[in-house]
Amino acid sequence: MSRRSRAGLVGGIVGAVAVGAAAGLAAERYAVGRSRLAPDPDAQEPFFDLPADRLRRVVADDGVPLHVEEVGPQRAPVTVVFCHGYTQQLAVWHYQRQALAADNPGKLVFWDQRSHGRSGRSSAQNSTIDQLGRDLHDVIQACAPTGKVVLVGHSMGGMTIMALADQHPELFGERIVGVALIGTSTGKLASVTFGLPAVFTGVNRRVLPWVTRGMRDNPEVFERGRRLGTDLAFVAARRTAFGSKEVSPSLVEFVERMLAETPVDVIAEFYDTFMDHDKLAGLGVLADVETLVLVGSQDKLTPVEHSREIAAAVPTAQLVVIEGAGHMVQLERAAMVNLHLRALLRRATRAASRTA
Repeated sequence: MSRRSRAGLVGGIVGAVAVGAAAGLAAERYAVGRSRLAPDPDAQEPFFDLPADRLRRVVADDGVPLHVEEVGPQRAPVTVVFCHGYTQQLAVWHYQRQALAADNPGKLVFWDQRSHGRSGRSSAQNSTIDQLGRDLHDVIQACAPTGKVVLVGHSMGGMTIMALADQHPELFGERIVGVALIGTSTGKLASVTFGLPAVFTGVNRRVLPWVTRGMRDNPEVFERGRRLGTDLAFVAARRTAFGSKEVSPSLVEFVERMLAETPVDVIAEFYDTFMDHDKLAGLGVLADVETLVLVGSQDKLTPVEHSREIAAAVPTAQLVVIEGAGHMVQLERAAMVNLHLRALLRRATRAASRTA
């Protein structure tokens, strides 16, 4: 088979594979159509258009510009920094931004991780969890040079926080007084089955590296293949990101759009770092801060067992499992997540006042 033929074959496959779709999703196209017409309480939400008090550009240590949005006073005793996940954007914190801005707990900082959203493009060699930890350090230095800090991370964003803890343990307990790790993992991601039977684990380990190499080598082919599979992408997003099929169609489309706006070669470039990620040994410093570990019981991407392992390594942490929720728990069960974040902020603020 010629190189062009192989690329065409790969492109046809990736319309489903690149968005996490499993075999048999095409049979659900009719259900997708019905789902899009269902009552949608989130239909009017301005997911990408919440106002910011300030826009900032923080330059990372390798020169990549990071897009940052701030809400709240320029100077505040507490700054809350939100770190989003893989193939997402700062907009994913939509409901947390609305709720906590109304509470006025201090300054809220939202940033797009490198190669995501409106941040600059990273080199392939710096598309790593360790580099993201260094980026977070730069964001904290620029946006919260004084005062206490609470870090909130989802999925890859939680791994970013773990990388920072590994690199700068002296910050935790001194300046960083609270941490929320939502739907994340310290490692062992090669064993994740994405909700498929465990027998598929070996297939994933063999196929996914091959697919990601193809995405790096022929991104334009994969982009074309991905655009052909919009209904499959909707079903895949609903299945892999949410715990319930009754989730608002607008939430599914929101997640699908963030994924679609992430170039396929960016998706590929970060793949290896997830396979290598192992930050369990660095979690000890979280014993010195108020820590929340939260996960949906139906999370297929970073399953509950991964959060239980984090909580076991940090015995002082509060572990919360939200029944029926999937990986995008901060969207699917926003009110419940906001409730626990508010409680974390109260605990962290009290702890900070005792040590001030």
